[in-house]
Amino acid sequence: MEILAAEQTNEHSGWYEGTADAVRKNFVHFRSQRPDYYIILSGDQLYRMDLQDFLQKHKESGAAITIASTPVSRGDASQLGILQVNKKNEITEFLEKPGPVKDIADYKVPEELKKDRNSKSDEYLASMGIYIFNSKAMESCLDNDFTDFGKEIIPAAIHNLKVNAYIFNGYWEDIGTIRSFYEANLDLTTLKPRFDFYDEDRPIYTHVRNLPPSKMNFSNMHQSIAAEGCIITNASISNSIVGLRTIIESGASLNGVICMGADFYETELQKQQNLEARVPNVGIGKGVIVKGAIIDKNACIGEGCRIGIDDLNRADGNFGQYYIVDGIIVIPKNSVLYPGTVI
Repeated sequence: MEILAAEQTNEHSGWYEGTADAVRKNFVHFRSQRPDYYIILSGDQLYRMDLQDFLQKHKESGAAITIASTPVSRGDASQLGILQVNKKNEITEFLEKPGPVKDIADYKVPEELKKDRNSKSDEYLASMGIYIFNSKAMESCLDNDFTDFGKEIIPAAIHNLKVNAYIFNGYWEDIGTIRSFYEANLDLTTLKPRFDFYDEDRPIYTHVRNLPPSKMNFSNMHQSIAAEGCIITNASISNSIVGLRTIIESGASLNGVICMGADFYETELQKQQNLEARVPNVGIGKGVIVKGAIIDKNACIGEGCRIGIDDLNRADGNFGQYYIVDGIIVIPKNSVLYPGTVI
């Protein structure tokens, strides 16, 4: 794997302006590989797909482009790109975010393709933003100024090329918003999560960090996940995720919290300097109560802070020390909440 960062060349002086533009500006690297196909994957989705099967179905179909799609209900279809397919699985139309009112009955999946659908209510096919292009089709589709696959390239290609749908019935979640990110992560803490990390045949590997195992001192953890390197003392944690190197002090309580952890451990000298400056240490201080929040990395939550415990419906906005996004409290990276702060 090679990471291709945005670069300025003799052919172009701008940076990436969209998903399609990013591919176009990297043709100078791709062409040297002489590929037969391009697979475009999304970086803000959670799913487990057999990409070899995806590619094989594309080859068998004879299509120039294949779009991975997932069955969705009418309610979910409102905010997604919906595909109209015929009995041969060929895509004939594309409708971007039809909303809850528009009549899209013509976009229902043909009966012949419904045998593997997720449920009876999943009558529409939504684009997953995951594509396979024949190399010649990719060159042709990007021979213009279009910058985005989903909004421009795909709708135009459907009317000029053979474009097929690859129906994916496994778990798929778009985690491109704070709300979806929050809910998808906390679902992993349930007794039987919809996405299984503990699959022996199709494992998910994490980055090797070589940290010590997490240590629990007189604590109660219920349906929660703790990453490596944590030290949790006399705390109550439920339906939460505790990230790398998180230090949680005595008497703290977390419920429905995603704690991203820390990039480092503070030394004793740093802790002494914090004390003299009256700044809390990195981590969750004594007696802190947090409910329904995302705490980003390296946050210093002082003793006795209260976050989200009143169950109010909060308006979104930037409030200096914190944000409200999709109704969820977000404590930014490297934030400092002084002892006794109430949010």
